[in-house]
Amino acid sequence: MLSHQMFRALGDPTRIRLVDLLAERCRACSVSELADCLDVDLSVVSRHLALLRAAGVLRAAKQGRTVLYEIQFDALAESLRGIADALERARDDFVSSAPCTPSTDTDSEKGTAP
Repeated sequence: MLSHQMFRALGDPTRIRLVDLLAERCRACSVSELADCLDVDLSVVSRHLALLRAAGVLRAAKQGRTVLYEIQFDALAESLRGIADALERARDDFVSSAPCTPSTDTDSEKGTAP
């Protein structure tokens, strides 16, 4: 699924750092653990995680009173493949289209007074 939400979610440096942290740890992490690592307020991290979850980048699972977040690798990979496919199609369309004709000196002189 290719969505503007994913671009928006991944367009913030703090959210990218959160995704990087989760990828490095290769396990689910709590909000407080992530906040401690980033030296960012718990409420700020919580808002960022909620946005990443809503965009389909992360999933959350409750374990007792703690919510653990982890990357949804399959969904993220599918979205990134969708982006790559769209870029390849655009490139192919661009390559197969007629090339632009370079302007000549006479073209640039049109409309100018002698």
